Amino acid sequence: MTDTGSGAHRLDTSKPHSARMYDYFLGGKDNYPVDVAAAEQVTALFPAVSAMARTNRAFMHRASRLLAQRGVRQFLDVGTGIPTRPNLHQIVQGIAPESRVVYADNDPIVLRHAEALLHSTPEGRTAYVQGDVREPGKIIAAARETLDFTRPIALSLVALLHLVADEDEPRRIVRELLAPLPSGSYVTLSHATGDFDPETWERVVEVYRKGGTAAQVRSRSEFAAFFTGLELLDPGVVLAAEWHPELGDRQGGTEIPLYVGIGRKP
Repeated sequence: MTDTGSGAHRLDTSKPHSARMYDYFLGGKDNYPVDVAAAEQVTALFPAVSAMARTNRAFMHRASRLLAQRGVRQFLDVGTGIPTRPNLHQIVQGIAPESRVVYADNDPIVLRHAEALLHSTPEGRTAYVQGDVREPGKIIAAARETLDFTRPIALSLVALLHLVADEDEPRRIVRELLAPLPSGSYVTLSHATGDFDPETWERVVEVYRKGGTAAQVRSRSEFAAFFTGLELLDPGVVLAAEWHPELGDRQGGTEIPLYVGIGRKP
């Protein structure tokens, strides 16, 4: 499942990449000076960005744990990022060892670390595909090699859609990723917002765009629109710190401008 085709190993260190900046925010070492420079610009504008990254990560843990406890045994994580333990498969296979997980990302450095994503339990399976969310058909085709599309799948688009501009039609992308998934499947989303400090986030977005990433924060109503036609799990669309804090791994507070939610395909 690991795509090692032409260009898969080429790292462009001349401009920052969102996955490597995220790694920096989490305290990782898999980044380059250009990523550090851009990340420090963001930090200067929004000092809580590292806390926001940890909050997002903690939400992913809680959401994955909840879905595994609800009986989901297949997961498709798009926009995986550089591996940081515990990874999604370690969370869900800790609950159900037979779980299958497919990871997808478009940064070649994630491919270099894919072995960390492939240490599955003997009963389960993990796989990695080099893929861009703007080409959902290719991701789905690759995921079919590992996942059974007649059984529910949990699609994860965590901290990804705010890196997809409106001109790339993110709502269409979500629809196309969900379309082949059977009834009873889920989608987990988190998304940065400028609702509470629009001027700061306008500047943060500009840092990403100058680096070549089509970032775009969205309002609560714009984020909620991604769940159109789906059944929202309680407590609905809320800030990350307010989403099932009783499940543990809570980071940050209500001031972290990150909306989250899980929708179920009826």
